[in-house]
Amino acid sequence: MVLLPGPKHPITVVPSPTRVVVRVGDTVLADSRQALVLREADYAPVAYIPRADVDLTALERSDQTSYCPFKGEAAYFSVPSAGERGTDAVWTYEEPYEAVSQIKDHVAFYPNRVDAIEYLPLD
Repeated sequence: MVLLPGPKHPITVVPSPTRVVVRVGDTVLADSRQALVLREADYAPVAYIPRADVDLTALERSDQTSYCPFKGEAAYFSVPSAGERGTDAVWTYEEPYEAVSQIKDHVAFYPNRVDAIEYLPLD
């Protein structure tokens, strides 16, 4: 059964009004002016960053997966340079449901598994 977002579980995806930069130590993992902001029900907003703006060489695919009835199957990446804290620090919906299809080819970072997610003014 596939549940679609609705009045009891609203999901919106909009372009980020900011530049989003993700760091571990001095290493920039992502730097995007094209991020999307996903707001889902009562959860904190999440920045989804295009893969083209992410240093994918700094990530390592993990075997972890999870399922969201509103977005689909998530795959995970770890950030080896962050040590154990960086395990499964990044997630992506490679085949998201149609209702959130905009997040395809984007990744999101857990804030507590990287050193910084900065929201900066667009130049």
